[in-house]
Amino acid sequence: MALRTEYKEIIDSAVKAIHERTFFAQYPEHPKAYGEEAPAKGLKAYNNQVGKKFESLLQADPSSWAGEEVSPYTLKSLDIQYPIFEVDKLIVRAGRAFGTWKKVSVDDRADVLVDALERVKNRFFEIASATQHTTGQSFMMSFQASGPHASDRALETLALGYEVLKQFPENVTWEKPAGKGVIKLEKTFKPIPKGIGLVIGCSTFPTWNSVPGLFATLITGNAAIVKPHPKSVYPIAVVVAEIQNALKAAGHDPNVCQLAVDTSAKLITKQLAEHPLVKLIDYTGGSVFGNYVESLAGKATFTEKAGVNSVIIDSVADLKAVVQNLSFAVSLYTGQMCTAPQNFFIPEDGIKAGEEHISYEDLVKALCDGIVGIAKHPQIGPGTFGAVQNEATVKRVNSVKDIATLLVSPEAIANPEFPEARTTSHVVLEADAKDFGIYENELFGPIVLIIKTKNTEQSVQLAKEMAAKHGAITCAAYTTDTNVAHHITEEMESVFVPVSFNFTGGIFVNQHAAFSDFHVTGGNPAGNASFTNPDYINRRFVWVGHRMC
Repeated sequence: MALRTEYKEIIDSAVKAIHERTFFAQYPEHPKAYGEEAPAKGLKAYNNQVGKKFESLLQADPSSWAGEEVSPYTLKSLDIQYPIFEVDKLIVRAGRAFGTWKKVSVDDRADVLVDALERVKNRFFEIASATQHTTGQSFMMSFQASGPHASDRALETLALGYEVLKQFPENVTWEKPAGKGVIKLEKTFKPIPKGIGLVIGCSTFPTWNSVPGLFATLITGNAAIVKPHPKSVYPIAVVVAEIQNALKAAGHDPNVCQLAVDTSAKLITKQLAEHPLVKLIDYTGGSVFGNYVESLAGKATFTEKAGVNSVIIDSVADLKAVVQNLSFAVSLYTGQMCTAPQNFFIPEDGIKAGEEHISYEDLVKALCDGIVGIAKHPQIGPGTFGAVQNEATVKRVNSVKDIATLLVSPEAIANPEFPEARTTSHVVLEADAKDFGIYENELFGPIVLIIKTKNTEQSVQLAKEMAAKHGAITCAAYTTDTNVAHHITEEMESVFVPVSFNFTGGIFVNQHAAFSDFHVTGGNPAGNASFTNPDYINRRFVWVGHRMC
């Protein structure tokens, strides 16, 4: 078997995009790109799966079946049962599969993995419904995030891995002049994978956050065990099933990639993570468990944890456009995104907006009105907010109302299509710069904190301190002064936080584009890895060189 020409072209295009950092999408985000029949076919597949055993995996002899997914839109169980396997069985099968997979050529591995993505493409709409009814994302966001965007991120790591693994020759004749003679050696260079990789998924983005590490592990010759969140299994189960189908079609052991489902009553994550044969761990989730993952000896870990994302407002060209953009950014998926803004730092003397001066009070009112306006809009609100994945998020929103001055109270958002949907609008609170304890931690969900500062200098300093101490994945900044922009850039760079300047219109600080934007820098407490830089690939294998006379 060899790398098919059409698949090599896909990889070459992806590698080119990675180097150029320009827009590239192998998998278009527009639903119409996949044909008129695809939406109905995907919905039918989803409906046919609900209430039944998920039997698409090529993993034999489960010890039992279980499932606990509940739709945030209907509050009813999906009643999908997944095969449960003992940890030892998963590890033994992964070890055996690793023994053969590591010997497969890079070209052949790449062929299998691109083939898997092409198979996943045919199930984007099924994955969209699965994501919607496990995470609470709107259907369109579910389609884009778990389908095209996730597959583009997977292709990005696959393509970068392919390039990294091919950067040195496999064999070379080395000759060194030695007087009248020549010393000659035959040298071989091999990238040796480390073993079994564990991918620990999250409940809100079950594929987008999982597939980069999964495909990076597989392209480098390691076996993979995917441990999804028990409340959000279906979307990534489809991906694993198609990877297994691609492996089988190419004559490889499907156990190269396994799904390890557990239940809330009997979690197996730590048992897997601490197993001595597990050498790689990819993790997305809260900082407490993320810190535990990073502390494990003898493991290469790749984490994305919690962060405190800031908005620094110094001056704006068009206040209305800025308010619209920020209001949407905090509202998207009810703020259940690791990139969502939380802390808004605003000078007490107000800001300049074009040729006008806007007082602090008027700016705060404009922001509050903008956030409330989206939540109460009968057409825009339900689709933007979606539903809340976990009841704990709603409780958190209601529990923080007394920690600072309450500016906006949360309310349920009516969803005509799903009257039982678990929803909530934002709580907006106001604090003073000196009240560090109120705003220095991530408050996951639709919670916005407006912090009154002495001036922009203090705003920048506080955003920097929060990132250094607690981590940050994004930072939005608004200024019409190039010197201020330069200062913000330098200060946030010192704590390894990327800054998005003056976003208005249809681009938001939450969004990171595959092949162009690095997702998380790995340089502050928000995570120790980045989608997708070379280090994300290189730490999954070791170069070994042999010499022979």
